[in-house]
Amino acid sequence: MGTVVSSALRLKDGARLYSVLHPAVGRHPRPVTVVLLHGWTLDNRLWRQQIADLPARLGTPVSVLAFDLRGHGRSSATHGADANLEQLGDDLAEVIEQLVPRGPVVLAGHSLGGMAIMEYAHRHSAAFARRVVGVVLIATSAEGSSRTSYGLSPRLARVMRVLEVQGAGLLARSGAWRPHRRLMPLLAPGVRWLVFGHRVDTSWVALTASMVGNVPLCAIGGFRPSVDLHHRVDTLASMAGLPVTVMVGSLDRLTPPACAETIARELPDAELVVCPEAGHMLPIERPDAVTDAIISVLRRSRRRDRHTVKRAQEAGAQG
Repeated sequence: MGTVVSSALRLKDGARLYSVLHPAVGRHPRPVTVVLLHGWTLDNRLWRQQIADLPARLGTPVSVLAFDLRGHGRSSATHGADANLEQLGDDLAEVIEQLVPRGPVVLAGHSLGGMAIMEYAHRHSAAFARRVVGVVLIATSAEGSSRTSYGLSPRLARVMRVLEVQGAGLLARSGAWRPHRRLMPLLAPGVRWLVFGHRVDTSWVALTASMVGNVPLCAIGGFRPSVDLHHRVDTLASMAGLPVTVMVGSLDRLTPPACAETIARELPDAELVVCPEAGHMLPIERPDAVTDAIISVLRRSRRRDRHTVKRAQEAGAQG
């Protein structure tokens, strides 16, 4: 994919976001950049299979940009007030402005990353309309955590959500420590049950545990209330007319199929992909399906672009 460019992008408020850009190889009149946003408590390693496979599978030049969200991976820790989805939407606007100043953009977001895309569309609607030519929403929700089930009965799930939000408040005040890092081998069975489906490879669990263990307590707790309050169903209208694919695992305990179905109802032209027997970690569990979804959106966006150019040319000829 060419020379990999990694950097610590400095934002207007002084925070630094670690990013990895894989520039396109070859010439294309309007090269597309795929921007990948990972989920809560994860980092850019979530996308390593898609980054490796996209150029060869697509067959045409494409740039791929993955970055660690604020408070995650190698990016700056959060400081209480900035651990929210509004900030992530603003961060995405700055990332695109600084690292992808020209050309069309396809956004792909997993879980919290999908919510950040919705927030970007809400808070930066003009930039979204001008730059974004396609969206892939993976294991995410436009309704916060209201449908999160944890694989429990509805009553127990409601209790669990309340306890989780309360516990998150304590973690948010715990600073940038990572005491849970050493405990992750012991917590791995719980991680396996919560975020994966029936077929699980030990390497998937190890990677996920490594990513979770690398996130400070303040970010783990800090973002949870914002996720709970996230309601952007109305914002989905800004994606109408764009190529969109919505993906979910049939056994997802955090953002169950009902979350994807809500998004698909608001975007009737979107492709809805339900991955049988899969859980929440689709980029790892079903890497080929996720890559296929991104490629589908890229190709549909290019067909749409050619159609728009042709209509403009025909209108000009008639005029």
